[in-house]
Amino acid sequence: MRTTRSFLAAAGAAAALALVAASPASADGAVLTANGDAVAVGDVLNASLASGTAATLYSSSTGTSGISCTSSTFTATVTDNPAAPGTATESLTGHTFNSSSCTSNVVGVLGVTSIVVDNLPYTTTVTSDGTVTVTPAAGSTIQTTVKLRTLLGTLTCVYRAASLSGTASNTDNSIAFTNQQFTKYSGSSLCFSNGYFTAKYAPVTDTSKDGNPVVTVN
Repeated sequence: MRTTRSFLAAAGAAAALALVAASPASADGAVLTANGDAVAVGDVLNASLASGTAATLYSSSTGTSGISCTSSTFTATVTDNPAAPGTATESLTGHTFNSSSCTSNVVGVLGVTSIVVDNLPYTTTVTSDGTVTVTPAAGSTIQTTVKLRTLLGTLTCVYRAASLSGTASNTDNSIAFTNQQFTKYSGSSLCFSNGYFTAKYAPVTDTSKDGNPVVTVN
């Protein structure tokens, strides 16, 4: 009857966290574009889980024991968007999980009380080849605190990761994280010693532009 949880975000997710889709590098134009125009520094990007998918945190990279959430969102602000090919930078300011959408198949867990991504903002980089990296501020760590209702009362599990790696795709303007490993920092012996985070966010949109156009990576 163990349990665990650390979502990033990246999110974002990351996220989180803060992220966009990738296509072959272009000789001109910015790394991040929306409707063919460069995404401006200061623009806010947003994405929720891709339709029909869930964000999961399992106790092993090949298992299915853990927690699954069908509602999660990341928000990021663009801090640098150079000419392509290159590396754009974003500040992942928000990565949320709707606990009411989360379920657990761990014996003894009655429900998810809350999932909080700590230590925000995180820095997110997106390269022209679609590589996404989420890192914490200097001296900090990517951390998520999960509270679960169990037969023994409220269980709190805190998980940490040094960084997260994801992949962006222009096919569906998505950012995906697969089996990103978190390690238990504190919590009951009932908490998993490791958690493996998988999620796909799509489409990533520029909410600072009219019509919220999708974002692509060049």
